[in-house]
Amino acid sequence: MKVLIIEDHALFAESLQLALNLEGYDVECLPVSQVGGAQGVLAAVARIRPRIVLLDLDLGGVGDGVRLITPMVKAGIEVVVVTASSDRARWGECLHWGARKVLSKSQQLNEILSTVRRINQGFPVIDREEREALINYGHEQGLERVALQRRLALLTPREETVLGELMRGRTVRDISTSSFVSEATVRTQVKAILAKLEVSSQLAAVGLANSAGWHPSRD
Repeated sequence: MKVLIIEDHALFAESLQLALNLEGYDVECLPVSQVGGAQGVLAAVARIRPRIVLLDLDLGGVGDGVRLITPMVKAGIEVVVVTASSDRARWGECLHWGARKVLSKSQQLNEILSTVRRINQGFPVIDREEREALINYGHEQGLERVALQRRLALLTPREETVLGELMRGRTVRDISTSSFVSEATVRTQVKAILAKLEVSSQLAAVGLANSAGWHPSRD
């Protein structure tokens, strides 16, 4: 059985390849930095035709590995995500798009080997209840992210700038001085930001923006 490892950390990939080779599998590592983006990865997968793909999510220049899952599943490949991410909403998203299981890189190597072995033998690798719970959690978190993005989109360009300054740790006085407006004006702008984001403090506003990966549009 052919196993393909799609992973941009060479040492981890080589260790995994060695362990799987000792188990008797035909294993290949895909050098993601040399294949030319997501489409290059998918073209290489189609050429190699593995039965199982062990997929990392954070693939450097290739981007988010989540978008690779569905095309590979549609091609009849069993996808197992092996990631350093502890974001269980992201895990749920992977399962939603067809991954058989998501494993943490912090788990013992034997857990990965056991998962590959069970797939090869035709056994389930995750309880239905656990799978559904993760998918539902990912869906709920996705809805929350959409709602947050909509609130952030309500900010005016000036409010975006002020929120960006708050995210950099600058005070109302700092923002007032650098933008040549009064502190009262900046406080009014901060109040408008808090109202639109539906939070009660500058700290909460900064936390929401960071959790959404938001940056001012002019950055």
